[in-house]
Amino acid sequence: MTTLGGWMNKTLIGWGVDPKFANTFDETIIAILIIAVAVGLDYLFQAILVGGMKHYTNRSPHRWNTLLMKRKVVPHLIHTLPGILIYFLLPHTFVHGVELLELSQKVCAVYIVAALAFALNGLLLVFLDFHNQKDNSKNHPMKGFVQVLQVLLFFVAAIIAISILIDKSPATLFAGLGASAAVLMLVFKDSILGFVAGVQLSANEMLRIGDWIALPNGSANGIVKEITLNTVKIQNWDNTISTIPPYTLVNGSFQNWRGMQESGGRRVDKSIYLDMTTLKFCTPEMLDTIRKEVPLMADYQPAEGEVPTNAQLYRIYIERYLCSLPVVNQDLDLIISQKEMTTYGVPIQVYFFSRNKVWKEYERIQSDIFDHLLVMVQKFDLKLYQYSD
Repeated sequence: MTTLGGWMNKTLIGWGVDPKFANTFDETIIAILIIAVAVGLDYLFQAILVGGMKHYTNRSPHRWNTLLMKRKVVPHLIHTLPGILIYFLLPHTFVHGVELLELSQKVCAVYIVAALAFALNGLLLVFLDFHNQKDNSKNHPMKGFVQVLQVLLFFVAAIIAISILIDKSPATLFAGLGASAAVLMLVFKDSILGFVAGVQLSANEMLRIGDWIALPNGSANGIVKEITLNTVKIQNWDNTISTIPPYTLVNGSFQNWRGMQESGGRRVDKSIYLDMTTLKFCTPEMLDTIRKEVPLMADYQPAEGEVPTNAQLYRIYIERYLCSLPVVNQDLDLIISQKEMTTYGVPIQVYFFSRNKVWKEYERIQSDIFDHLLVMVQKFDLKLYQYSD
């Protein structure tokens, strides 16, 4: 059977080339021509198939074809075609150089494995994109899991490529890796720890993209932007970016404000310190004055036989005032209490929940409320404690 190398040898001799030269370079010339044809076919297929798919995507954009083009799955698959073509044509080219034939076929096989690995990697990214477009993707971030699959994919591809080059079975190499498992665990320690921590964070719903978290050491306080195999990316309130290993969050502690964001209000917990020397029992005249000057206390009547203090009336006023405000969530706890006396006076704890949880509005609301409460202290013949030398 006439081979491509033999055909080129006869062609060169027919062109008047020295037979010695023809015998030396005939197979090399054929190999170069095959590579050139394969590369040309690759460009042709890319222009026809990929170009056609791009045109179809532009005319009828769907999620699947848009993502396949974005992740270059089809181009990577097409790259395998020239490798397959060369692989099957090489035996018809190198008849005399058996060692060169084997080496060339091994290189082609490694090229095909690499192209397939990149195509499969593109499919994994397409799956991730599909997942991220779902409404509940923030609740179950998949990027860390996909990264684990990517590591495994390229690890297996590397093992197969090495087994092809050294002419050994991949199973033999995998078996040999058992002896070096300790070394591999050391090399991939962060990835393994990150994967396990990512599973715990996701399975227990400890962390989602979009959560507001704060670390006790102050290294991060902001919104979770990304959860990957090795890092959790947090955008702090000053717009700086903090990257935290997932296993740090699992092994340590952090504060997640998701519960507040999903609840009916954001907590306000502050104290107003009264001057202890201004606390006293209210006389009937004081009660009448308070009823006239403070509309919310107009209908107040002490229990029979009770002589209220001015601090007691002030606490009642605070509760009534907060209950009259639409911004205060009445369905959640609203507690006005007197705490243990301190060297800074008598603390009146004001504990309630603001319906508005947006930081800027929340701060404005509580500032306005406490401005009012501080000014109203004098209506009850009380004074605020203020330290002076």
